[in-house]
Amino acid sequence: MGYMVDGQYHLGDDVTKTLSGGAWERAKSTVRHWIGTDAFPADASRYHLFVAWNCPWAHRALLTRAIKGLTDITVSYARPNRTDQGWVFDADGPFADNMLGIRAIHEVYSADPMRYTGRLTVPVLWDKVAGRMVSNESADIVRMLNTHFGGVDLYPAALRDQIDTWNETIYRDVNNGVYRAGFASTQEAYAKAAQDVFDCLDKIDAHLADHPYLCGAQFTEADLRLFPTLARFDVAYHYAFRCNLRKISDYPNLWPYAKAIFAMPGVADTVRFDIYKQGYFSPSEKRNPLGIIPIGPVVDWSQS
Repeated sequence: MGYMVDGQYHLGDDVTKTLSGGAWERAKSTVRHWIGTDAFPADASRYHLFVAWNCPWAHRALLTRAIKGLTDITVSYARPNRTDQGWVFDADGPFADNMLGIRAIHEVYSADPMRYTGRLTVPVLWDKVAGRMVSNESADIVRMLNTHFGGVDLYPAALRDQIDTWNETIYRDVNNGVYRAGFASTQEAYAKAAQDVFDCLDKIDAHLADHPYLCGAQFTEADLRLFPTLARFDVAYHYAFRCNLRKISDYPNLWPYAKAIFAMPGVADTVRFDIYKQGYFSPSEKRNPLGIIPIGPVVDWSQS
């Protein structure tokens, strides 16, 4: 992978860092403009998403687009595996970019006149009219698409305190927790991160015994932000990131909840279990040096 300095791409890893105790820390997104201003009007046909199927943060944006019916927002999907060029695209086919005609995500960043410096991530929300990035922060993209376009309200005023509390907990212990476990470089850091994951999943499972969704009767942004991790858990995180105390399919309430979200209109189209395995079991010196992709598990996401 690489990073950008003053609009120029450089090889090397400037995306993450490991702290002295072996814990892993995620760097922050830095492009954070907002739809609804004079510079970025609320016109869905004006915007384009650059995503990768593997990335759970990009999945948030795809879910919002699907659930709110924002099909006027076009999408380019990067290849399942990154190279030394980062997320890359084919010349044609399902992993081609037919909007800018670029071959790597870093070309999106360098196409912005801001002369970007920093890490190279997806999703990127691009303004096709202005020729600029709007945001590379998935949480902002979800919130913008919800706030400025019609359809179901994922962040209703009456539930915002609950949603914010769940978002903070889920991000810390589940969304990012699986990565803290998978990328930990000491036994102690791994054990703490993995335990945090399952403590939180246990808490969510108990809560769902009496609630159809995290905030009650309504599907909200909190559920949307949890789902990408659930979708990847049994086929990837359980094995590749050693989050193997339990599977999502072992939980009496969390598993039916996850399947109910999967059955919502448009959601299944945002999920690619085959690509998750390709990505998370790609060659890695530390985690999977031979790059062998397992044939299983077979997980039935149909409701019963």
